[in-house]
Amino acid sequence: MNLEQETRNDIVILYVKEERLDAHNSVDLKAAVQKLFEEGKKNVLVDLKEVRFIDSSGLGALVSGFKNAISHQGNLKLSSLQSQVKSMFELTRLHRVFEIFPSAPEAVENFQ
Repeated sequence: MNLEQETRNDIVILYVKEERLDAHNSVDLKAAVQKLFEEGKKNVLVDLKEVRFIDSSGLGALVSGFKNAISHQGNLKLSSLQSQVKSMFELTRLHRVFEIFPSAPEAVENFQ
């Protein structure tokens, strides 16, 4: 999976550089998020700007990351959802679980 990582203040931003987040690559995202929390990071933002399709495996990886955040007293937020991806979050009601922001800068500001 193609992920780019950036740190702003104490917030780690993971940019998912894939058009699809599915069974073929969601394990990599899950592992990357888990590793960040195990390393002691507390604030993680997953930017999904380039993701145009997400399936149940992709959603599962994000839910796993959310649970990992809670168990490490951290935060996991999402930003920049494309319309089809946003629809999946609404259909599964996960938009009520995650804090979702229109853009990475708006999410970063919300952490502080």
